Amino acid sequence: MKNLTRIICLTLVILLGTTGTSWGADFDKGLDAAQSGDFATALREWKPLAEQGNASAQFNLGLMYRKGLGVPQDYKTAVKWYTLAAEQGYADAQHNLGVMYESGQGVPQDYKTAVKWYTLAAEQGIAPAQYNLGLMHHKGEGVPQNDKTAVKWYILAAEQGDADAQYNLGVMYESGQGVPQDYKTAVKWYTLAAEQGDARAQYNLGQMYREGQGVPQNDKTAMKWYTLAAEQGVARAQYNLGLMYHKGQGVPQDYKTAMKWYTLAAEQGVARAQYNLGQMYYDGKGVLQDYVYAHMWFNVVAFNGDEGGGKARDIVAKKMNATQLNKAQELARECVRKEYKGC
Repeated sequence: MKNLTRIICLTLVILLGTTGTSWGADFDKGLDAAQSGDFATALREWKPLAEQGNASAQFNLGLMYRKGLGVPQDYKTAVKWYTLAAEQGYADAQHNLGVMYESGQGVPQDYKTAVKWYTLAAEQGIAPAQYNLGLMHHKGEGVPQNDKTAVKWYILAAEQGDADAQYNLGVMYESGQGVPQDYKTAVKWYTLAAEQGDARAQYNLGQMYREGQGVPQNDKTAMKWYTLAAEQGVARAQYNLGLMYHKGQGVPQDYKTAMKWYTLAAEQGVARAQYNLGQMYYDGKGVLQDYVYAHMWFNVVAFNGDEGGGKARDIVAKKMNATQLNKAQELARECVRKEYKGC
C-alpha cells in the first residue's frame, strides 16, 4: 500500500543566517555566538533586541526555547517568541508556529490555527509550510478535506525540491486522488523523490518499473530501485528482491542472495518472505535442506493465521521424526517470542 506521510518540519535558520533587519553589531554578535555553540551569549545579545521588536531575534529565541539550546526547553516560551515574529510577517516563524499548533506543543492542539499560520508561510514560499498545508487539506485537518487543494500545495513544495511533497504527489497521480490518474507523472515525482533518497519513493518506483506503469517494463531498473529501498530497510522491497533473485528476474538466479533478502523481510514480519524461507529450506535452495527450519518457518506463518503455512507445515511434518518435530516447534515458539529476529 502506498501511503502518504506526515513530516512535521522545524525550520532551522539559526546557524544559516536570518532574514529581516539585523539591527547591527549586537545581532551579529549573537549570531556568531550561536554558530560557535555559545547560546548563552546569543541569548544575552538577542533577548533585548527581541523585546524591542526585532523579528529575527524573536524567531531565534523561539527556536532556542523550542530546541532547548542554551535554555531549558520550554514550548510555551517558544510559542510566545514565534508569535511575536510571525505577527510581523516572519515566514519561518509562521511555519514553526503552525507546527506548534498542529502538534499541541506549548498550546492546545488546534488544527485551524495551524492552517492559518501554515497558509501565511506557504504564501511566502516556505516549502515545508506548503507541504504541511497540502497534507492538512488532504487529511481534512483544520479545513474541509480537498485533494485538489492538497495537490496545489504539494506541487509548490515539490517544485522547490521537497522530497515528501514529491513522494505524495507521486502517490496522488498514481491513484488518481485530486488529479486524473497519470502513471507517467507519478513516475516523474517518484523519481525526483527517489533520487533524494526517499525510500518509499524508491520502492514505489521499483513497482512501477516492474509492472510497466508509466514506463516500459524493466526488471533491471526495478531491481535498482528495490535495492536502494531495501538497503534502507523497506521490508516489501527486501521481499521483492528475494523473489526476483529466487526467480532470476532482472538478475541471474541466485538462491543465496534470495535467502539474504527473504531473511531480512521475514525479520520484519513479512509473511510471504517467511513462507518462502520455509520453502527454500524444504527444497535445499540457497541453503542445505533442513526440514526442521522449513517446519519452523511454515509454523510461524501458520501461527499468524496463514492457512497455506499450516498446510505446508503438515506436509513437512510427515518427513520428520518426533525429535525433529519437537525441535522445530520449540524454534517456532522462540522465533515468535523474539519477533522473528535471528531465527
